[in-house]
Amino acid sequence: MSAPPLTGLDDLFRRTLPELGTDWQPVAVPSPELVVINEPLAREIGLDPDQLRSADGIAVLAGNSVPDGSSPIAMGYAGHQFGGYSPRLGDGRALLLGELIAADGARLDVHLKGSGRTPYARGGDGKAALGPMLREYVIAEAMHALGIPTARALAVVGTGERIARAEGPVPGGVLTRVATSHIRVGTFEYAARIAAEQASATTTAADGADGKDGADADGLGVAEAANASVLNRLARHSIDRHYPAAADAENPFVAFLDAVIDAQASLIVKWMNVGFIHGVMNTDNMTISGETIDYGPCAFMDSFSPSTVFSSIDHQGRYAFGNQPPIGLWNLTRLAETLIPLIDADDDEAAIEIAKERLETYSERFSHHWMGGMRDKLGLGESSDDESIGDGALFTGLLQVMETDGADFTNTFRALATSLRGNEADLEAQLPSAAERDAWVANWRRRLDTEGRDLSQVATAMDRVNPLYVPRNHLVEEALAAAELGMFQPFEELLERTTNPYEEVPGADRFTQPAPEDFTDGYQTFCGT
Repeated sequence: MSAPPLTGLDDLFRRTLPELGTDWQPVAVPSPELVVINEPLAREIGLDPDQLRSADGIAVLAGNSVPDGSSPIAMGYAGHQFGGYSPRLGDGRALLLGELIAADGARLDVHLKGSGRTPYARGGDGKAALGPMLREYVIAEAMHALGIPTARALAVVGTGERIARAEGPVPGGVLTRVATSHIRVGTFEYAARIAAEQASATTTAADGADGKDGADADGLGVAEAANASVLNRLARHSIDRHYPAAADAENPFVAFLDAVIDAQASLIVKWMNVGFIHGVMNTDNMTISGETIDYGPCAFMDSFSPSTVFSSIDHQGRYAFGNQPPIGLWNLTRLAETLIPLIDADDDEAAIEIAKERLETYSERFSHHWMGGMRDKLGLGESSDDESIGDGALFTGLLQVMETDGADFTNTFRALATSLRGNEADLEAQLPSAAERDAWVANWRRRLDTEGRDLSQVATAMDRVNPLYVPRNHLVEEALAAAELGMFQPFEELLERTTNPYEEVPGADRFTQPAPEDFTDGYQTFCGT
Protein backbone atom coordinates (compact mmCIF):
# COMPACT_ATOMS: atom_id res chain seq x y z
CA MET A 1 0.00 0.00 0.00
CA SER A 2 1.33 3.45 -0.88
CA ALA A 3 2.11 5.95 1.85
CA PRO A 4 -0.74 8.31 2.77
CA PRO A 5 -0.68 11.75 1.12
CA LEU A 6 0.49 14.87 2.92
CA THR A 7 3.62 13.16 4.24
CA GLY A 8 6.46 15.42 5.23
CA LEU A 9 4.37 18.06 7.00
CA ASP A 10 6.47 20.29 9.24
CA ASP A 11 5.49 21.18 12.81
CA LEU A 12 7.32 24.48 13.27
CA PHE A 13 4.45 26.11 15.18
CA ARG A 14 4.21 23.12 17.55
CA ARG A 15 7.99 23.05 18.16
CA THR A 16 8.33 26.80 18.58
CA LEU A 17 5.23 27.37 20.71
CA PRO A 18 4.39 24.18 22.62
CA GLU A 19 2.43 26.18 25.20
CA LEU A 20 -0.10 27.20 22.55
CA GLY A 21 -1.45 23.80 21.69
CA THR A 22 -2.08 20.26 22.87
CA ASP A 23 -0.88 17.16 21.06
CA TRP A 24 -4.01 15.34 19.97
CA GLN A 25 -5.31 12.77 17.50
CA PRO A 26 -8.40 12.95 15.29
CA VAL A 27 -11.34 10.65 16.00
CA ALA A 28 -11.96 8.01 13.35
CA VAL A 29 -15.30 8.14 11.52
CA PRO A 30 -17.29 5.07 10.45
CA SER A 31 -17.75 5.46 6.68
CA PRO A 32 -15.72 8.29 5.12
CA GLU A 33 -16.77 9.33 1.63
CA LEU A 34 -15.26 12.15 -0.41
CA VAL A 35 -17.89 14.78 -1.21
CA VAL A 36 -15.82 17.47 -2.93
CA ILE A 37 -12.14 18.09 -3.60
CA ASN A 38 -10.50 21.30 -4.72
CA GLU A 39 -8.33 20.11 -7.59
CA PRO A 40 -6.94 23.55 -8.56
CA LEU A 41 -5.87 24.25 -4.99
CA ALA A 42 -4.37 20.77 -4.58
CA ARG A 43 -2.22 21.21 -7.67
CA GLU A 44 -1.31 24.78 -6.68
CA ILE A 45 0.18 23.60 -3.39
CA GLY A 46 1.90 20.55 -4.86
CA LEU A 47 -0.58 17.79 -4.01
CA ASP A 48 -1.90 15.08 -6.32
CA PRO A 49 -5.72 15.16 -6.52
CA ASP A 50 -5.82 11.51 -7.54
CA GLN A 51 -3.84 10.56 -4.47
CA LEU A 52 -6.24 12.54 -2.29
CA ARG A 53 -9.14 10.66 -3.89
CA SER A 54 -7.59 7.30 -3.07
CA ALA A 55 -8.64 5.27 -0.04
CA ASP A 56 -5.49 6.41 1.76
CA GLY A 57 -6.18 10.04 0.83
CA ILE A 58 -9.77 9.95 2.01
CA ALA A 59 -8.64 8.36 5.28
CA VAL A 60 -6.34 11.34 5.90
CA LEU A 61 -8.98 13.90 4.93
CA ALA A 62 -11.49 12.23 7.27
CA GLY A 63 -9.08 11.99 10.20
CA ASN A 64 -9.00 8.19 10.11
CA SER A 65 -5.30 8.21 9.31
CA VAL A 66 -2.54 10.65 10.22
CA PRO A 67 0.09 11.35 7.55
CA ASP A 68 3.54 9.92 8.17
CA GLY A 69 5.55 12.41 10.21
CA SER A 70 2.54 14.54 11.18
CA SER A 71 2.21 15.64 14.80
CA PRO A 72 -1.37 16.98 15.09
CA ILE A 73 -2.20 19.59 17.70
CA ALA A 74 -5.34 21.33 18.88
CA MET A 75 -4.37 25.01 18.88
CA GLY A 76 -5.07 27.05 21.99
CA TYR A 77 -6.22 30.65 21.98
CA ALA A 78 -8.30 33.10 23.98
CA GLY A 79 -10.69 35.69 22.61
CA HIS A 80 -13.09 38.55 23.14
CA GLN A 81 -16.48 37.19 22.09
CA PHE A 82 -19.04 39.95 21.55
CA GLY A 83 -16.83 42.14 23.72
CA GLY A 84 -16.48 39.71 26.66
CA TYR A 85 -13.12 38.11 27.38
CA SER A 86 -12.80 34.32 27.39
CA PRO A 87 -9.35 33.31 28.65
CA ARG A 88 -9.31 29.82 27.12
CA LEU A 89 -11.03 28.87 23.88
CA GLY A 90 -9.03 26.94 21.31
CA ASP A 91 -9.76 24.34 18.65
CA GLY A 92 -12.64 22.45 20.22
CA ARG A 93 -13.22 20.30 17.13
CA ALA A 94 -10.27 20.99 14.89
CA LEU A 95 -6.65 19.93 14.52
CA LEU A 96 -3.58 21.39 12.88
CA LEU A 97 -2.05 18.44 11.03
CA GLY A 98 1.07 20.44 10.26
CA GLU A 99 2.56 22.84 7.78
CA LEU A 100 3.00 22.11 4.11
CA ILE A 101 6.00 23.69 2.42
CA ALA A 102 4.85 24.65 -1.07
CA ALA A 103 7.12 24.65 -4.11
CA ASP A 104 7.64 28.42 -3.81
CA GLY A 105 8.73 28.01 -0.18
CA ALA A 106 5.47 29.29 1.29
CA ARG A 107 4.43 27.66 4.56
CA LEU A 108 0.76 26.62 4.67
CA ASP A 109 -1.25 25.19 7.56
CA VAL A 110 -3.26 22.04 6.84
CA HIS A 111 -6.17 21.96 9.27
CA LEU A 112 -9.01 19.50 9.89
CA LYS A 113 -12.36 20.82 11.10
CA GLY A 114 -14.90 18.44 12.64
CA SER A 115 -12.26 15.90 13.63
CA GLY A 116 -13.57 15.18 17.15
CA ARG A 117 -13.45 16.53 20.67
CA THR A 118 -10.27 18.12 22.00
CA PRO A 119 -9.31 19.48 25.44
CA TYR A 120 -10.73 22.84 24.28
CA ALA A 121 -14.15 21.45 23.31
CA ARG A 122 -16.03 23.13 26.20
CA GLY A 123 -18.76 20.50 26.25
CA GLY A 124 -19.22 20.18 22.49
CA ASP A 125 -19.23 16.89 20.64
CA GLY A 126 -16.26 17.80 18.45
CA LYS A 127 -18.17 16.89 15.31
CA ALA A 128 -19.23 19.04 12.38
CA ALA A 129 -22.33 18.78 10.23
CA LEU A 130 -21.89 18.25 6.51
CA GLY A 131 -23.97 21.32 5.59
CA PRO A 132 -21.86 23.90 7.43
CA MET A 133 -18.65 22.32 6.10
CA LEU A 134 -19.94 22.68 2.54
CA ARG A 135 -21.02 26.23 3.40
CA GLU A 136 -17.47 27.11 4.41
CA TYR A 137 -16.14 25.42 1.28
CA VAL A 138 -18.29 27.34 -1.20
CA ILE A 139 -18.00 30.72 0.51
CA ALA A 140 -14.25 30.46 1.06
CA GLU A 141 -13.70 29.56 -2.58
CA ALA A 142 -16.02 32.33 -3.73
CA MET A 143 -14.08 34.80 -1.60
CA HIS A 144 -10.83 33.60 -3.15
CA ALA A 145 -12.29 34.08 -6.63
CA LEU A 146 -13.26 37.62 -5.63
CA GLY A 147 -9.63 38.36 -4.73
CA ILE A 148 -10.26 38.48 -0.98
CA PRO A 149 -7.58 36.95 1.29
CA THR A 150 -9.03 33.82 2.85
CA ALA A 151 -8.39 30.39 4.23
CA ARG A 152 -9.03 27.93 1.40
CA ALA A 153 -11.06 24.73 1.34
CA LEU A 154 -9.19 21.65 0.12
CA ALA A 155 -11.86 18.98 0.63
CA VAL A 156 -15.00 17.94 2.45
CA VAL A 157 -15.57 14.34 3.49
CA GLY A 158 -18.86 12.87 4.67
CA THR A 159 -18.41 10.76 7.79
CA GLY A 160 -21.25 8.27 7.33
CA GLU A 161 -22.75 9.16 10.70
CA ARG A 162 -25.68 11.23 11.93
CA ILE A 163 -24.81 13.81 14.55
CA ALA A 164 -27.15 15.46 17.01
CA ARG A 165 -28.07 19.08 16.42
CA ALA A 166 -30.94 21.29 17.57
CA GLU A 167 -32.85 20.71 14.34
CA GLY A 168 -32.41 16.93 14.69
CA PRO A 169 -29.87 14.36 13.48
CA VAL A 170 -27.87 15.58 10.48
CA PRO A 171 -25.10 14.08 8.31
CA GLY A 172 -21.58 14.58 9.63
CA GLY A 173 -18.68 16.05 7.69
CA VAL A 174 -15.01 16.97 8.00
CA LEU A 175 -13.45 19.96 6.23
CA THR A 176 -9.78 20.16 5.32
CA ARG A 177 -8.69 23.76 4.93
CA VAL A 178 -5.43 25.48 4.09
CA ALA A 179 -4.27 28.86 5.40
CA THR A 180 -1.05 30.80 5.60
CA SER A 181 -1.53 30.26 9.33
CA HIS A 182 -4.23 30.00 11.98
CA ILE A 183 -2.60 32.55 14.29
CA ARG A 184 -5.28 34.90 15.55
CA VAL A 185 -5.58 38.02 17.66
CA GLY A 186 -6.91 35.58 20.26
CA THR A 187 -3.67 33.59 20.02
CA PHE A 188 -1.80 36.68 21.17
CA GLU A 189 -4.31 37.21 23.98
CA TYR A 190 -3.72 33.63 25.13
CA ALA A 191 0.06 33.98 24.89
CA ALA A 192 -0.01 37.30 26.74
CA ARG A 193 -1.83 35.72 29.68
CA ILE A 194 0.61 32.81 29.82
CA ALA A 195 3.58 35.18 29.55
CA ALA A 196 2.22 37.36 32.36
CA GLU A 197 1.86 34.31 34.58
CA GLN A 198 5.39 33.19 33.68
CA ALA A 199 6.77 36.65 34.42
CA SER A 200 5.06 36.72 37.79
CA ALA A 201 6.52 33.33 38.67
CA THR A 202 9.96 34.41 37.46
CA THR A 203 9.87 37.57 39.56
CA THR A 204 8.82 35.61 42.63
CA ALA A 205 11.60 33.11 42.07
CA ALA A 206 14.12 35.91 41.56
CA ASP A 207 13.07 37.69 44.75
CA GLY A 208 13.45 34.49 46.74
CA ALA A 209 16.70 33.22 45.29
CA ASP A 210 19.68 33.84 47.59
CA GLY A 211 22.76 34.95 45.73
CA LYS A 212 20.94 35.15 42.39
CA ASP A 213 20.21 38.83 42.30
CA GLY A 214 17.67 39.34 39.52
CA ALA A 215 17.72 35.70 38.43
CA ASP A 216 15.11 32.97 38.46
CA ALA A 217 15.59 29.46 39.79
CA ASP A 218 17.16 28.31 36.50
CA GLY A 219 19.68 31.13 36.46
CA LEU A 220 17.94 33.22 33.77
CA GLY A 221 17.83 36.96 34.31
CA VAL A 222 14.37 38.52 34.37
CA ALA A 223 15.01 40.32 31.07
CA GLU A 224 16.30 37.11 29.49
CA ALA A 225 13.23 35.25 30.71
CA ALA A 226 11.00 37.91 29.15
CA ASN A 227 12.80 37.55 25.83
CA ALA A 228 12.22 33.79 25.97
CA SER A 229 8.54 34.17 26.86
CA VAL A 230 5.85 32.56 24.76
CA LEU A 231 4.55 36.00 23.78
CA ASN A 232 7.94 37.05 22.44
CA ARG A 233 8.34 33.77 20.57
CA LEU A 234 4.83 34.05 19.11
CA ALA A 235 5.48 37.59 17.91
CA ARG A 236 8.81 36.68 16.32
CA HIS A 237 7.31 33.56 14.75
CA SER A 238 4.47 35.66 13.30
CA ILE A 239 6.92 38.23 11.96
CA ASP A 240 9.07 35.57 10.31
CA ARG A 241 6.06 33.86 8.81
CA HIS A 242 3.92 36.79 7.68
CA TYR A 243 5.82 40.08 7.78
CA PRO A 244 9.54 39.33 7.49
CA ALA A 245 10.37 42.94 6.59
CA ALA A 246 9.35 43.95 10.12
CA ALA A 247 12.32 42.00 11.52
CA ASP A 248 14.71 44.64 10.12
CA ALA A 249 12.81 47.59 11.60
CA GLU A 250 14.16 49.63 14.52
CA ASN A 251 11.38 48.13 16.65
CA PRO A 252 10.15 44.92 14.98
CA PHE A 253 7.08 44.71 17.21
CA VAL A 254 5.87 48.19 16.26
CA ALA A 255 6.47 47.37 12.60
CA PHE A 256 4.53 44.13 13.09
CA LEU A 257 1.59 46.01 14.61
CA ASP A 258 1.69 48.45 11.68
CA ALA A 259 1.60 45.60 9.19
CA VAL A 260 -1.34 43.86 10.87
CA ILE A 261 -3.28 47.14 11.09
CA ASP A 262 -2.89 47.65 7.36
CA ALA A 263 -3.73 44.03 6.53
CA GLN A 264 -6.92 44.12 8.59
CA ALA A 265 -8.00 47.51 7.20
CA SER A 266 -7.47 46.23 3.66
CA LEU A 267 -9.32 42.97 4.37
CA ILE A 268 -12.41 44.63 5.84
CA VAL A 269 -12.59 47.04 2.90
CA LYS A 270 -12.55 44.06 0.54
CA TRP A 271 -15.45 42.53 2.51
CA MET A 272 -17.39 45.77 2.31
CA ASN A 273 -16.75 46.13 -1.42
CA VAL A 274 -18.69 42.94 -2.14
CA GLY A 275 -21.39 43.30 0.52
CA PHE A 276 -19.96 40.57 2.76
CA ILE A 277 -20.83 40.38 6.45
CA HIS A 278 -18.52 38.19 8.52
CA GLY A 279 -21.05 37.95 11.32
CA VAL A 280 -18.77 37.01 14.21
CA MET A 281 -15.74 39.27 14.34
CA ASN A 282 -14.58 38.04 17.71
CA THR A 283 -10.84 38.35 18.29
CA ASP A 284 -10.45 34.57 18.03
CA ASN A 285 -11.84 34.78 14.46
CA MET A 286 -9.47 37.49 13.21
CA THR A 287 -6.17 36.29 11.80
CA ILE A 288 -2.82 38.03 12.07
CA SER A 289 -2.19 37.31 8.39
CA GLY A 290 -5.21 39.32 7.24
CA GLU A 291 -7.01 36.27 5.83
CA THR A 292 -10.73 35.65 6.31
CA ILE A 293 -11.40 32.63 8.50
CA ASP A 294 -14.26 30.82 10.24
CA TYR A 295 -17.26 31.14 7.94
CA GLY A 296 -19.99 30.60 10.51
CA PRO A 297 -22.84 33.15 10.56
CA CYS A 298 -21.53 35.02 7.52
CA ALA A 299 -23.66 36.17 4.60
CA PHE A 300 -23.73 38.35 1.50
CA MET A 301 -26.08 41.30 1.63
CA ASP A 302 -28.83 41.59 -0.98
CA SER A 303 -30.69 44.85 -0.25
CA PHE A 304 -28.18 47.47 0.88
CA SER A 305 -28.44 48.62 4.47
CA PRO A 306 -25.50 49.31 6.81
CA SER A 307 -27.48 47.86 9.72
CA THR A 308 -27.88 44.45 8.10
CA VAL A 309 -27.34 41.54 10.52
CA PHE A 310 -27.89 37.86 9.77
CA SER A 311 -26.20 36.16 12.72
CA SER A 312 -28.65 34.49 15.11
CA ILE A 313 -26.46 35.36 18.09
CA ASP A 314 -25.75 39.02 17.24
CA HIS A 315 -28.72 40.42 19.12
CA GLN A 316 -27.36 43.97 19.40
CA GLY A 317 -26.00 44.31 15.86
CA ARG A 318 -22.41 44.51 17.07
CA TYR A 319 -21.17 42.91 13.86
CA ALA A 320 -23.62 44.51 11.43
CA PHE A 321 -22.32 45.35 7.96
CA GLY A 322 -21.66 49.00 8.78
CA ASN A 323 -20.04 48.20 12.13
CA GLN A 324 -17.26 46.07 10.67
CA PRO A 325 -14.74 48.92 10.25
CA PRO A 326 -14.85 50.12 13.91
CA ILE A 327 -14.89 46.53 15.17
CA GLY A 328 -11.71 45.98 13.18
CA LEU A 329 -10.08 48.79 15.15
CA TRP A 330 -11.47 47.41 18.42
CA ASN A 331 -9.91 44.03 17.70
CA LEU A 332 -6.59 45.60 16.72
CA THR A 333 -6.59 47.50 20.00
CA ARG A 334 -6.80 44.17 21.82
CA LEU A 335 -3.80 42.98 19.80
CA ALA A 336 -1.86 46.14 20.61
CA GLU A 337 -2.51 45.62 24.31
CA THR A 338 -0.78 42.26 24.19
CA LEU A 339 2.28 43.79 22.52
CA ILE A 340 2.91 46.48 25.16
CA PRO A 341 5.62 44.48 27.06
CA LEU A 342 7.39 43.80 23.75
CA ILE A 343 7.22 47.32 22.34
CA ASP A 344 9.06 48.68 25.38
CA ALA A 345 9.94 46.21 28.14
CA ASP A 346 11.06 48.98 30.49
CA ASP A 347 8.35 51.61 30.12
CA ASP A 348 4.70 50.61 29.78
CA GLU A 349 3.51 54.20 29.41
CA ALA A 350 5.87 54.87 26.54
CA ALA A 351 4.80 51.61 24.87
CA ILE A 352 1.13 52.51 25.25
CA GLU A 353 1.68 55.88 23.61
CA ILE A 354 3.48 54.25 20.70
CA ALA A 355 0.68 51.71 20.28
CA LYS A 356 -1.95 54.47 20.39
CA GLU A 357 -0.12 56.39 17.68
CA ARG A 358 -0.09 53.31 15.45
CA LEU A 359 -3.78 52.56 16.08
CA GLU A 360 -4.66 56.13 15.18
CA THR A 361 -3.45 55.39 11.63
CA TYR A 362 -6.20 52.79 11.16
CA SER A 363 -8.87 55.25 10.03
CA GLU A 364 -6.59 56.81 7.44
CA ARG A 365 -5.50 53.39 6.19
CA PHE A 366 -9.09 52.19 6.00
CA SER A 367 -10.16 55.32 4.14
CA HIS A 368 -7.27 54.92 1.68
CA HIS A 369 -8.26 51.34 0.86
CA TRP A 370 -11.98 52.16 0.81
CA MET A 371 -11.62 55.12 -1.53
CA GLY A 372 -9.39 53.13 -3.86
CA GLY A 373 -11.83 50.22 -3.93
CA MET A 374 -14.82 52.45 -4.61
CA ARG A 375 -13.01 54.30 -7.39
CA ASP A 376 -12.40 50.95 -9.04
CA LYS A 377 -16.03 49.92 -8.61
CA LEU A 378 -17.20 53.14 -10.25
CA GLY A 379 -14.60 53.17 -13.00
CA LEU A 380 -12.86 56.30 -11.74
CA GLY A 381 -9.20 57.21 -12.10
CA GLU A 382 -7.33 59.58 -9.82
CA SER A 383 -8.79 60.70 -6.51
CA SER A 384 -10.70 63.96 -6.28
CA ASP A 385 -12.01 66.04 -3.39
CA ASP A 386 -14.32 68.19 -5.51
CA GLU A 387 -17.39 69.20 -3.49
CA SER A 388 -19.94 67.71 -5.90
CA ILE A 389 -18.08 65.15 -8.02
CA GLY A 390 -15.20 64.18 -5.74
CA ASP A 391 -14.73 60.78 -4.14
CA GLY A 392 -16.50 61.52 -0.89
CA ALA A 393 -19.52 63.13 -2.52
CA LEU A 394 -19.98 60.39 -5.11
CA PHE A 395 -19.48 57.45 -2.79
CA THR A 396 -21.64 58.77 0.02
CA GLY A 397 -24.32 59.94 -2.39
CA LEU A 398 -24.59 56.58 -4.13
CA LEU A 399 -24.85 54.60 -0.92
CA GLN A 400 -27.52 56.96 0.38
CA VAL A 401 -29.66 56.43 -2.74
CA MET A 402 -29.05 52.66 -2.58
CA GLU A 403 -30.14 52.53 1.06
CA THR A 404 -33.25 54.63 0.41
CA ASP A 405 -34.31 52.38 -2.46
CA GLY A 406 -33.21 49.10 -0.88
CA ALA A 407 -31.09 48.45 -3.95
CA ASP A 408 -29.42 45.09 -4.42
CA PHE A 409 -25.76 45.67 -3.55
CA THR A 410 -24.24 43.37 -6.16
CA ASN A 411 -26.61 44.13 -9.02
CA THR A 412 -26.47 47.92 -8.63
CA PHE A 413 -22.79 48.14 -9.56
CA ARG A 414 -23.29 45.85 -12.55
CA ALA A 415 -26.29 48.00 -13.59
CA LEU A 416 -24.14 51.13 -13.46
CA ALA A 417 -21.75 49.58 -15.99
CA THR A 418 -24.70 48.52 -18.15
CA SER A 419 -26.01 52.09 -18.10
CA LEU A 420 -22.75 53.30 -19.62
CA ARG A 421 -23.51 51.03 -22.58
CA GLY A 422 -26.85 52.78 -23.10
CA ASN A 423 -29.19 50.42 -21.23
CA GLU A 424 -30.75 52.34 -18.34
CA ALA A 425 -33.45 49.81 -17.45
CA ASP A 426 -31.43 47.76 -14.95
CA LEU A 427 -30.27 50.85 -13.07
CA GLU A 428 -33.78 52.29 -12.98
CA ALA A 429 -35.03 49.02 -11.52
CA GLN A 430 -32.41 49.13 -8.77
CA LEU A 431 -32.78 52.86 -8.03
CA PRO A 432 -36.42 53.80 -8.67
CA SER A 433 -36.12 57.19 -6.92
CA ALA A 434 -35.73 59.00 -10.22
CA ALA A 435 -34.76 62.49 -9.01
CA GLU A 436 -32.10 61.27 -6.60
CA ARG A 437 -30.80 58.70 -9.07
CA ASP A 438 -30.59 61.09 -11.98
CA ALA A 439 -28.85 63.77 -9.91
CA TRP A 440 -26.23 61.29 -8.75
CA VAL A 441 -25.73 59.79 -12.23
CA ALA A 442 -25.25 63.29 -13.67
CA ASN A 443 -22.43 63.96 -11.18
CA TRP A 444 -20.84 60.58 -11.86
CA ARG A 445 -20.95 61.11 -15.61
CA ARG A 446 -19.51 64.60 -15.19
CA ARG A 447 -16.62 63.13 -13.18
CA LEU A 448 -15.97 60.57 -15.91
CA ASP A 449 -16.05 63.37 -18.50
CA THR A 450 -13.49 65.43 -16.57
CA GLU A 451 -11.20 62.39 -16.57
CA GLY A 452 -11.65 61.95 -20.31
CA ARG A 453 -12.60 58.29 -19.92
CA ASP A 454 -14.02 56.21 -22.78
CA LEU A 455 -17.34 54.97 -21.41
CA SER A 456 -17.20 51.54 -23.02
CA GLN A 457 -13.75 50.97 -21.56
CA VAL A 458 -14.97 52.19 -18.19
CA ALA A 459 -17.86 49.73 -18.29
CA THR A 460 -15.51 46.87 -19.14
CA ALA A 461 -13.16 47.83 -16.29
CA MET A 462 -16.08 47.99 -13.86
CA ASP A 463 -17.24 44.51 -14.87
CA ARG A 464 -13.78 43.18 -14.01
CA VAL A 465 -14.12 44.26 -10.36
CA ASN A 466 -17.87 44.11 -9.72
CA PRO A 467 -19.04 40.50 -9.47
CA LEU A 468 -22.14 39.24 -11.19
CA TYR A 469 -22.36 36.11 -9.04
CA VAL A 470 -21.92 35.86 -5.26
CA PRO A 471 -23.07 33.08 -2.89
CA ARG A 472 -26.52 34.51 -2.26
CA ASN A 473 -27.99 33.29 0.99
CA HIS A 474 -31.05 31.55 -0.42
CA LEU A 475 -28.97 29.70 -3.00
CA VAL A 476 -26.50 28.56 -0.35
CA GLU A 477 -29.31 27.25 1.84
CA GLU A 478 -30.94 25.53 -1.15
CA ALA A 479 -27.66 23.81 -2.07
CA LEU A 480 -26.94 22.68 1.49
CA ALA A 481 -30.45 21.34 2.02
CA ALA A 482 -30.10 19.25 -1.15
CA ALA A 483 -26.63 18.05 -0.13
CA GLU A 484 -27.93 16.79 3.20
CA LEU A 485 -30.30 14.59 1.18
CA GLY A 486 -27.41 13.29 -0.92
CA MET A 487 -28.10 15.52 -3.95
CA PHE A 488 -24.98 17.56 -4.76
CA GLN A 489 -25.80 19.08 -8.15
CA PRO A 490 -27.13 22.40 -6.68
CA PHE A 491 -23.94 22.73 -4.64
CA GLU A 492 -21.76 22.02 -7.67
CA GLU A 493 -23.65 24.54 -9.80
CA LEU A 494 -23.40 27.22 -7.12
CA LEU A 495 -19.69 26.53 -6.71
CA GLU A 496 -19.14 26.79 -10.47
CA ARG A 497 -20.92 30.14 -10.74
CA THR A 498 -19.43 31.78 -7.67
CA THR A 499 -15.85 30.74 -8.41
CA ASN A 500 -16.23 32.46 -11.80
CA PRO A 501 -17.92 35.59 -10.50
CA TYR A 502 -17.32 38.12 -13.28
CA GLU A 503 -18.14 36.34 -16.53
CA GLU A 504 -21.81 36.27 -17.52
CA VAL A 505 -23.17 32.83 -18.39
CA PRO A 506 -26.31 32.54 -20.54
CA GLY A 507 -29.19 30.92 -18.68
CA ALA A 508 -27.71 31.60 -15.23
CA ASP A 509 -30.01 34.49 -14.34
CA ARG A 510 -31.29 32.84 -11.17
CA PHE A 511 -27.83 33.17 -9.66
CA THR A 512 -28.11 36.97 -9.93
CA GLN A 513 -31.52 37.30 -8.33
CA PRO A 514 -31.90 38.42 -4.70
CA ALA A 515 -33.77 36.22 -2.29
CA PRO A 516 -37.57 36.40 -2.28
CA GLU A 517 -39.05 38.44 0.56
CA ASP A 518 -40.51 35.41 2.31
CA PHE A 519 -36.97 34.04 2.58
CA THR A 520 -35.29 37.25 3.67
CA ASP A 521 -37.78 38.10 6.42
CA GLY A 522 -36.33 36.57 9.56
CA TYR A 523 -33.44 34.80 7.79
CA GLN A 524 -30.63 33.97 10.21
CA THR A 525 -27.25 32.31 9.98
CA PHE A 526 -25.72 30.20 12.71
CA CYS A 527 -22.32 29.26 14.12
CA GLY A 528 -22.72 25.82 12.58
CA THR A 529 -19.14 25.51 11.40
